[in-house]
Order: sequence, then C-alpha cells, then structure tokens
Amino acid sequence: MARSRIAAFLLMMCLLSLSAMVLGQARRPMTFEDLMKMRRLGDIAVSPDGRWVMFSATDVDLGKNTRTSHLWIVPTAGGEGRALTASLAGESRGRFSPEGKQVLFESTRDGGQQIWLADFNTAAGTIGEPHKLISLSTETDGATWSPDGKQILFVSAVYPDCNDDGCNKKRDEEKAESKVKAQVFTHLLYRHWNAFTGDKRSHLFLVSVDGGAPRDLNPGDEHEVPPFSLGGPDGYGFSPDGKEIAFEENLDTVPAISTNSDIFTLRLDDPNAKPVKISTAAGGDHSPAYSPDGKYIAWRSQERAGYESDKFRLVIYDRATKQIKEPLPNFDRWVDEFAWSPDSQRIYFTSGDKGEEPIFVATLNGKHLELLDQGEFGDIHPLSDGKTVVLSQMTARRPAEVMKVNYEWHESECGTECPGGRGFAEALTHLNDAILNELDLSKLESFWFPSIGKVQVQGFLIKPPGFDASKKYPVKFLIHGGPQGAWGDSWSYRWNAELFAANGYVVVMVNPRGSTGYGQAFVDGVNGDWGGKPYVDLMRGLDYAEAHYPFIDKGRECALGASYGGYMTNWILGHTTRFRCIVTHDGMFNPESAYGTTEELWFNEWEFKGTPWTNRLMYRKWSPMLAETNFKTPTLVVHSQLDYRLDVSEGYQLFTTLQRMNVPSKMLYFPDEGHWVLKPLNSQLWYKTVNDWVDEWTK
Repeated sequence: MARSRIAAFLLMMCLLSLSAMVLGQARRPMTFEDLMKMRRLGDIAVSPDGRWVMFSATDVDLGKNTRTSHLWIVPTAGGEGRALTASLAGESRGRFSPEGKQVLFESTRDGGQQIWLADFNTAAGTIGEPHKLISLSTETDGATWSPDGKQILFVSAVYPDCNDDGCNKKRDEEKAESKVKAQVFTHLLYRHWNAFTGDKRSHLFLVSVDGGAPRDLNPGDEHEVPPFSLGGPDGYGFSPDGKEIAFEENLDTVPAISTNSDIFTLRLDDPNAKPVKISTAAGGDHSPAYSPDGKYIAWRSQERAGYESDKFRLVIYDRATKQIKEPLPNFDRWVDEFAWSPDSQRIYFTSGDKGEEPIFVATLNGKHLELLDQGEFGDIHPLSDGKTVVLSQMTARRPAEVMKVNYEWHESECGTECPGGRGFAEALTHLNDAILNELDLSKLESFWFPSIGKVQVQGFLIKPPGFDASKKYPVKFLIHGGPQGAWGDSWSYRWNAELFAANGYVVVMVNPRGSTGYGQAFVDGVNGDWGGKPYVDLMRGLDYAEAHYPFIDKGRECALGASYGGYMTNWILGHTTRFRCIVTHDGMFNPESAYGTTEELWFNEWEFKGTPWTNRLMYRKWSPMLAETNFKTPTLVVHSQLDYRLDVSEGYQLFTTLQRMNVPSKMLYFPDEGHWVLKPLNSQLWYKTVNDWVDEWTK
C-alpha cells in the first residue's frame, strides 16, 4: 500500500476517533436499520469544464419499503455536496450536455421512466425547471448525449415488427386486456434473470433534443441491442464527430448457449447504412468506447466462446487500418472498467487484484503500465488537466464515496508493470459520515495459506465489535457466489460482512479456486471441478484461521453461501459435519435438474463440460443431491420464486430432502424476489432469519 494512502487512512481514523470523543459517544455495533439509513452512491458524471461532479444517491425508506434515487452535486475542488433534484419519484443517470449548459436525467415523475432535460447554471451548480423530452409507452433507459448536444441516444424495449410507438402501445394494451395470459415459446432464453423475455427486444433510439419522433437504429432486429447486462459500462457510444455509434449485439441463433456479443459500428449520417461488425473474438466483446480524437475504439474482449468468465482483455481497434491490437497481452488480470485520457494517449482502468480493485493507467502501446492507487475503485472520469481522476471508492468499513485521485505521470517505459501507488485519493463526498462515526466497524484482515497443488490462497477475517482477544467467538464462514467472484475490501448491502460480525461473530471469508483477482489460471481452476479443489481451498482456509487465530471457537461455526456459495454449502452438507449449521441461499442442489430449469445454458455447459446427456458423469460427480444420505447439519434454505438463474425448485428439492431425512431445517421463501433479495423489508426479514438461525445453533 502506498505511503500516501496509509497516511490518508490514518488521518481518516484519527478524525473519526476525535469525532466520537467530541460527541462523548462510545462506538456501537452496526444494526440492520443503520445499513438501511446509509445513502447509496450511484453513477457519476463530471461537467465538461471539470468544475462539478454530479452523482446519483439512493435513499431507503424502510417503513414504506422503497428505494429512491436523487441527483446530487459537489464541486470538484472540494466543498459541500447538495441535492440537485428532489421529486418524490426520484431521478437517476444524470449527464451533462457537451457544452455543460444542460443536464439530462431519467425519471418516473410523470408515469413511466422518460428522459428529462434541465438548464444548468455552471457558476452556481444549480438546474432550472426540468421538462420531459419524450413520452414513450415503452419507456427509456441509458440516455446519452451526442457530441454536438443536439441528439440523445437511448435504449427502449419494443416489438421488432412495430414501426412506431403507437403500434407498441396498442400491442401492450391488447396483452393487458386479454383474459388469456398463456405464452408460447419457440426459442430458448424465454426467461432471463427474473423475468420472462416475451416478444419485446431492446433497441437503440436517437431523438432530437427539440423533441419529435425517435429513430429506431435497429428496426426489425429480433436480437437485444445491447444485450442484457446487470450493470457496468454502457454497451454503446458515440464517435467524437457524432456521425457513428458503436454497440454490442449477439447475433448467434441460440442466445441461451452463447456469450459471443460482438461490436458493431453504424453510420448515423446515412439513413441506409447497415451495422458493420468490427470485433473478431469468439467470446464476448463489451463496452465499446471511442478515443476522444476519434482514431480508435477500445473494448473488453474475451477469447473463448461460451465462457462468461474468460479473461477480459483490453483491445484497441484502429479505425483507419481496421486492425485490432491488445496492448497488455501479459497482464494476467481482468480489465473491468476503463476510460480514455482526454488526450487519447492513455487508458485508465480498474482490475480486481487480491481482494481489491486498484486503478491503473497504460499507454496505447502497452509499454508503460502504472498502478495509480490501491483500493476498491470504479466509475472512472479522467479530467482534462491530465493528472486528476474522479471516481468512486469503497472499503469493507465504508460504502462508496466520490473520490478524486491526483497523481504524477511518468513517461518512462517500464516494459511491464511500473512501480505504483503514486496517487492520492481525496474524498469529495461524505454521504454517511454521521452514521459511520457512531459504529464500531472492525478492520478487514488478510491472510494467506498453502493449498492443494502448492497454490497460495487468500482469506479475510473481520473481528466482532468490542473484540476481546482473551475470549472465544463463534464463526460465520461466508462463501461467495460466481463462482467467478471474490471477497475483498468492499461494501455490500446484501451480504454485509460487518453486519454479520456485529452480533458477536468472527467472519471468515476465503477466495478459493475460481475467484477473480489471482490470474486466469486460478479463475479456471473451478471449471469442471466444482466440489473438488475449491472445496479443499475453503476447508484449508478455515483450518488455517482456526490454527492462527486463537479467539476462534471451532466448535461453533456456521457456513453461509449464496449462488455458487449456495451450491458449496449444499456440497459441504454432504461431505463434512464440522459446522454447527448451514445457510444455503439460491444454491444448486441437483445439477441435472438445474440444467433444465436455468436460462443461461452456456454457464452450465461450460462449468460441467457439456450437457447432462453428453457428460452425465460430470453432472453427477459434483451433485450435492447424491450425498443426501450424509446430511446431518441443521440447514436454513433460502430461495425465491423469480430466481431464474437457479430455479426455486432447487430449494424445494433440498428442503424436502432435509425434512424427509429428519435433519433440522427451515425454508425462507420469497415469492417476489429474484436471485438477489432487494426489497428493503424483505432484506430485513432475510437478515433476521439468517442471523437467528445461526444464533440458534452456535450460541
């Protein structure tokens, strides 16, 4: 860790301690209500003159069971942040116009989500009275300004055979009024994530800032443009001259077995132009972004078809030569988010590394790669001064804030990764200081241990509030999902490690084979080996923690996991009795039935090396269900009706088996949630039920 970062951290801790002393308050454990009171940072935008940062922040009203986002603004130079909008419906995705005199945002303040525009006072940092730009029955999403500020690009889900909004509206009204709600499926991926896909497809549209009918840029297209995404960078963008766009699209015949989204360009100045495919990889290509000088398009690319967790490489397309180059072929980490420098000479990016998400900067030829700062960063916005980046940062002890990183650029060519840590992160927002100053939140501690195959594996530990080294504490052993995910120095509202520790537990987390941030070979280590080496890694990690942290009571441990973590807790249920209890959330119980009820078939076919009829032995080898005669550990099963990644039937099968085997068990069922529990009151019930179950068996 850089000395500047250590100094900043120590200063922050001193200020927090001083604040608590001044208030005369002792720090206390965090509660669920504290978690819900915290303001949640959304996306960030920087004004063209670099003076202002606009961002969205979500407030939770637990009593009303609502989450509402509003736009805020803060000076880039530092100062007090303030709310920019305050309608009851809320606003999100604020964007400055290219000349900085207007902002757009999306809001449901007048019915469905639409694009709104407002004048922006660049001196005062305030907006005028907003007006709605467009009223589409199919609503709008992902709005972005054209470079000249005269048009707006956005996404809307429409019926491909409809030529105007009147047709879409009529079709929706007919469906709503029909007494027959049956559906006919003729293709796979008929449902996805938490909804049935239906007949609509997302298309890109262009509309004038003066209003009028929007132009469908993908008329008649039966594919999603851009493809479904859970968040992250946009799958489309303008060229600097505004005459072209680049976007993602997957044209494969069966999208349920394909990850091959490609990058296409489309000329906007020719009404007869057709999309041109420019990517060549067999795997996914994502997040196209033009360089400010218009010479290049960069995107994240994967080489292997059908593998959603292949290495995300940075590639650069030369628009003149039509050649694609990879500037960092030896960089053995994923490129997650990236942004061009204003002079088009460098690319800033974040990348998962050993439980953090540090920020790097690289030259286009890849000869200079520099680590700017360690931490958990995202949403990158380089400023025109060439030495400042506005972005978000979080830790395990603090939700995301808007930060400013100042750094010194060094032109020397290092050949590989240059010495890093030259950046200094400064907080521009303090969204939750008032709450955090009251709380006793323990520092995340890292440890390493040897595992099978002479591989070093990383784990993390959080001590309970008011920790006393002379005492023994029960353990919550958290297992992450993915499996291509990772624990680290980050904040979560769904699985918050600090909140799990708050009622007197040591929290232990291990990043086994399959975890990101340790090189692609480590990521690939879970493929076809779901209950093998990853299971050994987890057990050896807990063994190490028990041996090296004497305050752990190894007789009072509970294993908790969701998604792949749910699968692994199901696997643990049949392969060890070391735990006093288990919590399994949305986990795979029967891989063969899970294949037939999931939607993203590429995932199961990659991870289990084929289909059940071409590789049945693999599906059965790693089936938790087939170890059912060994089930003895008290288990809480959590599953949701709208989870189409791991169908609710997986939870039903497990709970039925546990009950018939006379294993102490309980099932928490949500009829209105998907793979994640998101509604505030449902989340409250989830945390209470989970923590009560663990308390029942470990305390």
